[in-house]
Amino acid sequence: MFTDFFYSLKDGGVPVSIKEYLMLMEAMQAGCANYSVDDFYFLSRATFVKDEKNLDKFDRVFGKVFEGVEFIGEETVDVPEEWLRKMAELYLSKEEMDKINSLGSWDEIMETLKKRLEEQEARHQGGNKWVGTAGTSPFGAYGYNPEGVRIGQKEGRHGRAIKVWDKREYRNLDDTVELGTRNIKVALRKLRQFAREGEATELDLDGTIKATAHNGFLDIKMVPERHNAVKILLFLDVGGSMDPHIKVCEELFSAARTEFKHLEFFYFHNCLYERVWKDNSRRFGDTTPTMDLLHTFPHDYKVIFIGDASMSPYEITYPGGSVEHWNEEAGEVWMRRLTDIYQKAVWLNPIPDTHWEYSHSIQIMKTLMEDRMFPLTIGGIESAIKALR
Repeated sequence: MFTDFFYSLKDGGVPVSIKEYLMLMEAMQAGCANYSVDDFYFLSRATFVKDEKNLDKFDRVFGKVFEGVEFIGEETVDVPEEWLRKMAELYLSKEEMDKINSLGSWDEIMETLKKRLEEQEARHQGGNKWVGTAGTSPFGAYGYNPEGVRIGQKEGRHGRAIKVWDKREYRNLDDTVELGTRNIKVALRKLRQFAREGEATELDLDGTIKATAHNGFLDIKMVPERHNAVKILLFLDVGGSMDPHIKVCEELFSAARTEFKHLEFFYFHNCLYERVWKDNSRRFGDTTPTMDLLHTFPHDYKVIFIGDASMSPYEITYPGGSVEHWNEEAGEVWMRRLTDIYQKAVWLNPIPDTHWEYSHSIQIMKTLMEDRMFPLTIGGIESAIKALR
């Protein structure tokens, strides 16, 4: 049985060796497992698993070999009443959606909206022209159009809006999150570049011994504290389509704050523009000009973007494309300025990389990052760290 377990671990992708197997047998012979399945689980896991990223693989193999996986039956789910209240929303099949045409270019959509607002005098629902609800007009809420302006809707439904005509409030990411950050910290440690700088506050034991032996009396030597000298600029996308990914972003943010002494972070929405901010509750009144940021932090900083890069392509390629304000210069202009200064820059995307090819905006951003876009997984973070070295 134990031999089968050993080979099953190898087949399951857990790097194990004969030395570890013999160590487990010695521990079993010494009675460490105490004839308990739980004790044997923890003993074998401590023996075979050397990297936290293999814990899940180990658990799956252990459950299969020792039949430790229990079936979880179907459970009933109570649907909240508020989920059923918006009965006026429009739901179309994919075939029906394909028949609805876009107005055309960015300029045509914005010019048409201006005319509609000047002409419209009453509320509309279910139509295909006026600003309203539950229709196929490019303007309004709870309807569908391939490209339009979302007005008066709490959140996105189809991801088709090229601009959002509402003020939205976002909350700051919590940098004190601890649960689930351990694996991320292990991955980030591979970017360490230690140095001793600043005031001498730490005992230099080797230097003290050498100086004492040489001088014949106690000669204490001190050195500056050893710390990670890597400097990081962290840009965090918040709001909108990033809301489902808040937990994993908070875990990465918390791990980065712990690991890097020289870390500066800023928030943005969807794409980098002429300003960023530090506090989401004050993002309209207390911002940092992006140009000032580029002139403040030297080129030896390493840049990490965290975002899903899911947006209208206009938000990247057109002036005025931002969903929240009128940007004088296209987002891609600011992205190129930043990557020209900071040669070591990566983008971490919480969307699985198998879906990237279906998003035009992700492909554009991936190109702007010179293919240095990685999935926001432990493996993706490790690949990003290699690109930053």
